[in-house]
Amino acid sequence: MKNTPFTQIHIDLGAKMAEFAGYNMPISYAGINEEHQAVRTNAGVFDVSHMGEFMLKGPKALDLIQRVTTNDASKLTDGKAQYSCLPNEEGGIVDDLLVYCIKQNETYMLVVNASNIEKDWNWITKFNTEGVEMHNISDKTALLAVQGPKAVQYMQQLTDMDLVNMKYYTFVKGRFAGVDNVLVSATGYTGAGGVEIYFEDKNGDAEKIWSEIFRIGGPNGMKPIGLGARDTLRLEMGFCLYGNDIDDTTSPLEAGLGWITKFTKDFTSRAIFEKQKAEGLSRKLVGIEMVDKGIPRHHYHVHDANNNHLGVVTSGTQSPSLGKAIGMAYIAKEHAAEGSEVYVMIREKAVKAKVVKMPFE
Repeated sequence: MKNTPFTQIHIDLGAKMAEFAGYNMPISYAGINEEHQAVRTNAGVFDVSHMGEFMLKGPKALDLIQRVTTNDASKLTDGKAQYSCLPNEEGGIVDDLLVYCIKQNETYMLVVNASNIEKDWNWITKFNTEGVEMHNISDKTALLAVQGPKAVQYMQQLTDMDLVNMKYYTFVKGRFAGVDNVLVSATGYTGAGGVEIYFEDKNGDAEKIWSEIFRIGGPNGMKPIGLGARDTLRLEMGFCLYGNDIDDTTSPLEAGLGWITKFTKDFTSRAIFEKQKAEGLSRKLVGIEMVDKGIPRHHYHVHDANNNHLGVVTSGTQSPSLGKAIGMAYIAKEHAAEGSEVYVMIREKAVKAKVVKMPFE
């Protein structure tokens, strides 16, 4: 297993550790519910250094990004970021990712899922026929996500960069916690606000930044947060997790990601997605809320009242914020309307649920 620059800190703090995407990662410290509530009400710090980062440089960098992603990266100007995905050639998703415009038409950073670093690198390289300079900086890049309604207020005390007025999906670069060349963005995965802090792990900078963050936030109740609460937080918002809700067999249109699928340019699988849009989808990713007692878990089947198979649950949990069991599932489109009654098969028993809009409330 690989370690992040913070692995020993997590162990010293008594975190419950487990393997995730080949890394030794903290799943929880005080407990998922407590950590979840800390992020929703105050602030919490996630070590997400396992994520992958690629730098693409040169006059053809944008052309390559446009070719391999569904969103329109030509709209990005310096300091702007964008959510997008890499479609495969069969209409599925290689990965979802963030595209950061460092310098328009010249330098971009792609942030990809930890489990897909090698897969994504090979996929993008396959289309790099114009000599775009590519650098995989994943192993030397540390990343902390400081999330929660008070996160920005705390982090502003560690920098002269204007974090308070930073708009969603923008970023700034400068000095943070006494460390130069730090990129701070607002592209959170929790729906609770906050920032992500990218920097090169050198000269003990990782430990210094962690210590400074907790020097400010710790006395105010900010907590370290594990991947367990990260999952429940993103699920309440209806954010997709690669490998659960989207993968090589799901189309972005089925996953409700039509908003990042732009037909104003040419890209891999464009014709497949245009056909889906024109003809309509056979299934759709929806939110489900349990009516009767039970928790919808990954891979549980979804049926109608007559025991006909409708689809499958991709993510599910007992929501710490809402106090009810929620999930996401791909189901046949004729049963995907809000309010539709469905049944989740839990240990061979049909348990009543209903289709609801996301984010959950």
